[in-house]
Amino acid sequence: MAGRGLVVLDRDGVINEDSGEFIKSVAEWCPIRGSLEAIAALHRAGFRVTVVTNQSGVGRGLLTEQTLGAIHERMAAAVRDAGGELAGVYYCPHRPDEGCECRKPKTALLRRLERDLGCRLAGVPFIGDRLSDIEAADAVAARAVLVRTGTGAATERLLGERRLEVFNDLAAATRRLLAEMG
Repeated sequence: MAGRGLVVLDRDGVINEDSGEFIKSVAEWCPIRGSLEAIAALHRAGFRVTVVTNQSGVGRGLLTEQTLGAIHERMAAAVRDAGGELAGVYYCPHRPDEGCECRKPKTALLRRLERDLGCRLAGVPFIGDRLSDIEAADAVAARAVLVRTGTGAATERLLGERRLEVFNDLAAATRRLLAEMG
C-alpha cells in the first residue's frame, strides 16, 4: 500500500476517554466511540498513524512503565481488531515539574518520531485535545487539529480568536482528512 503520509494523534481524550485520575490500568482504558474505526480508516487509506502522549502518571508513581506498555498493547490490539495499525507510540513518562524535553509542548518525542520514520512533520495533521498538543504541533510546523472530546471543548474556549480546525471527535476529523484526498 502506497503511503499517503502521516497522522499524529494524542492519546487520552482523542483515542480513549480521558480521566482526571489518570488511566492507570488496562481495565481503565476505554476507547472513544468511533476512534478505533477512524484510525483503521486512516490506515486503510495509506496513512501511517502514530500516537504521541504525555503520561506523567508514570513519573507520579501511579503506574509502572510495564503497565503503560500493557495499556498501549491493548490500544494497539484494539486498533488491529478494527482493521488498523499504529506505526508507533511515543510517550513522555515525566512529571510536568521535571523540565524534560520530551513532554509536550516540547518537541523531543516529535523529533524522535521524525528520525524513526524518516520524515518531517511540517504540514502533518496532529490531532489533539489540549493546548500542549496545539503548541507542540506549532513548534514542528505540523497542522494542528483540535477535537472537542476529552478536554478539547475547554481548550477551544481558551483559544479565543485563534483560527484552528476543530472537530467534534477523531471520527469527524478523519472524515475531513479522507475527503481531502478526493
